[in-house]
Amino acid sequence: MSEKCLAVVEINQDLCSRCYVCKSICPYEAIKSDSTGKVEVNSQDCQVCGICYSACPVSAIKMNYYTYDNLSEYVKQARAKAEKDVDTLVLMCRGNSPSTGEVQDILSEQGLNFGNYIALRLPCAGRVPTDFVFDSLNSGIKDIVSIQCEDPFCRYKEGTKVNTRRLVLARNLLKQLGFDDDAVKIIKFSRKAVYDVQECVGCDKCIFICPYGALEFESFATPKVNEEKCTGCGACQLVCPHHAIQVKGFEFENVLKRYGDSAVQLKAKNNDPAVLAFVCQWSEFSALDNPSDAFGGKNVLALEVPCFKSMDPVHVVNALQCGFDGVMAVVCSSKDCKLQEGRDTAERNVGVLKDVLKKMNLLDRFELYEESPRDACDFKHKVDAFYSKISALPKSEVLVEAKEKRTK
Repeated sequence: MSEKCLAVVEINQDLCSRCYVCKSICPYEAIKSDSTGKVEVNSQDCQVCGICYSACPVSAIKMNYYTYDNLSEYVKQARAKAEKDVDTLVLMCRGNSPSTGEVQDILSEQGLNFGNYIALRLPCAGRVPTDFVFDSLNSGIKDIVSIQCEDPFCRYKEGTKVNTRRLVLARNLLKQLGFDDDAVKIIKFSRKAVYDVQECVGCDKCIFICPYGALEFESFATPKVNEEKCTGCGACQLVCPHHAIQVKGFEFENVLKRYGDSAVQLKAKNNDPAVLAFVCQWSEFSALDNPSDAFGGKNVLALEVPCFKSMDPVHVVNALQCGFDGVMAVVCSSKDCKLQEGRDTAERNVGVLKDVLKKMNLLDRFELYEESPRDACDFKHKVDAFYSKISALPKSEVLVEAKEKRTK
């Protein structure tokens, strides 16, 4: 992998004032200074959270993702496309808002009902520059709502705390600048596992598998979710035989519906192979934010998962039986994983999955990739290689049988 691929966060030494704000605020200690005072980013330690970028007072830090200009342009275009005037902007962390939505539910719980709004998903609240907030208000946005992860559950450790402090300071300035001092609102929210008590049979498998000890035994009752410990990783829903405990937005039936008939629809366009990609929210930003660009016009459907631990092997097997020619899983490496506990369980699941696929003669149609947002051009190479491999494979008997069943 070339250095160019890794350099998604760079410091312009000509602009850098060596104030060391970035160094002091980096949650991963990825920013160092040498004996001369020069500040540099260690690409291997950087998690591309963007906290340093949004904190730099002289804009000396350059990033590939979610820059001030990108964010401002997104809001501008979203307002231009809207049929009616939209004057509310909702900023959401990936950790508390799956791509399927539920944003309105979160707002309603806080007594907020805006109707139309622009939804902007970000890897972390901490990467939002204060200048962007003021720029949005100056452009005609009247209300900005920041839906942040609860402090203990921030995937980037300090992102929520950093952004909260910034927005509180910004609110103190709003009135002086002629804006409503209530124009910026902060909501703390973290997605948790929830039970369908009518489906629970009390097997307690979820209790044993939870890597965070967030599920507590209850005599003659459904286990209790300790929300102070639950991270919403989804490991519990993977082992529940009755789908009685799930993470909202990633429910088994919800995911099943999203890819069930997609293979046929994708192939109807050009008869090229259809590939399903399960992508961890934190492993590759472009695959979820701009899938058409990330996959280069290929027949690829990307579905996000909250963590490697919640990638259900059943969906991989089922997708191949539904007509997909290949399935790729894109996850964080063990070093980069934002929810480290319980990773061994996910790796064992993949081992079992590969054994099953091997017996079904489908092992060559599945690939697991470890990816990071800092590997800017590496992901495209992996996608191209996997798609070429799938394109060269002969038609699978399982896939042919699946097609015959659908046509009958």
